[in-house]
Amino acid sequence: MHASVIPARPGPARLRFTAAVVVAAGMALGLAGCSGTSGNARVDAVDAGGDGTLRIGLMLDNTGKQSFLNSAQLAAAKLAVQEINAAGGHKGRPVELLPQKVSEDTTSLAKELVAAKADVVIGPTDSSRAPGAIDVLSRAKVAVISPANAAHGLTRYKSGGYYFRTSAADVAQAPVLVKLAKDNGARTIAVVHEDGMYGKDVSAAVAAAAKAAGLGIVADAGFAAGQAHQAAAAAKAAGPDSVILVARTGAQGAIAELNNAGVAGSKLILSDGAVNQYGSALGSKALEGARGILPGVFPSAHFQGELVAVDPGLKDMTFAAETYDAVNLAAIAAAAAQDDAGPSIAAKLIAVSGQRGTGAAEPCRNYQECADAIKAGKAADYDGESGPIGFDSNGDITTANYMVFTYAADNSARMSGSETAARAGG
Repeated sequence: MHASVIPARPGPARLRFTAAVVVAAGMALGLAGCSGTSGNARVDAVDAGGDGTLRIGLMLDNTGKQSFLNSAQLAAAKLAVQEINAAGGHKGRPVELLPQKVSEDTTSLAKELVAAKADVVIGPTDSSRAPGAIDVLSRAKVAVISPANAAHGLTRYKSGGYYFRTSAADVAQAPVLVKLAKDNGARTIAVVHEDGMYGKDVSAAVAAAAKAAGLGIVADAGFAAGQAHQAAAAAKAAGPDSVILVARTGAQGAIAELNNAGVAGSKLILSDGAVNQYGSALGSKALEGARGILPGVFPSAHFQGELVAVDPGLKDMTFAAETYDAVNLAAIAAAAAQDDAGPSIAAKLIAVSGQRGTGAAEPCRNYQECADAIKAGKAADYDGESGPIGFDSNGDITTANYMVFTYAADNSARMSGSETAARAGG
């Protein structure tokens, strides 16, 4: 298959979007109760408290135009559980994937999963609905691993140490955006950002990354969706070598206004929220040579095949790798703890992700390999389908992978490379 072209993306309701792959082939929770002295389930020592059966809940909160996102996550979770059980399950018992229900009411979903005795929950997708789930699940001492949340504010959300995510925070893309500009020979950049938390957070991170890379910021102009004329004019007047556009809903209008101001083509660098297949929606050659990024890694042919075997009707792989990795990490953490309870899983996730551990870490790519390493007395270091994880003390990944897309004269984007943004664990 030739799947290096990203398909059209859904509307602005999503808070994060990874490259959609067409398959041809067929906020303030108090301290959550937990063991230990610091009240942080990610690092506290805990006593075993499980019942011997590892139960994994899946929170599917995509409806309407976003409902297609559920299928990839469900297929990935089923695949991971199948492989885990084929490798012997948890302590000789099959791992259970709890029945799934689709709803945007993540608070109610969380309560139902607690009642079903979930030890860990994978989800939700939408960052704006994460707090409701986190509050309920962390209070019940259930570990939470989202495969899709990207809002920067969730990094410090008070979960008592029960919240993790296998997707990168929005701000992690900043050094990659700056690198793309620098690779173009830029010494100065202007940032045009859409109003709102996404634009504010990412543009601030871009400014910091530019300073670290020795690039000058000559302008940073904000705009409301549909009203980018002044911001585009300000960027043009500053005379930058490159312009980084940080936008979502207002991306198309901002590109058009930048074009009108004489900023087009290879001078433009697009954030993940601005990457789309624009085609004739923009003027001819408006984006020719422009580059943009989407988070994640392009799924291997083997992984795609395995997912399609689970769901022959699967047409999109969005969040599949991150979901698959989240399920595997939960089971590997339970194996390392020799306990299936939520506090035990949360306490081992940082170690088995490779960020912190004891003894000689054994790199492993699936549950079987990691379980074998643990049985041999080694510290497992899971590097999965989405790449290295390395959870930090906030439950964020420390290595973020991005696919780079380059636009042709017809304003269509094709994958042209990849970049990695790594940082020290915090």
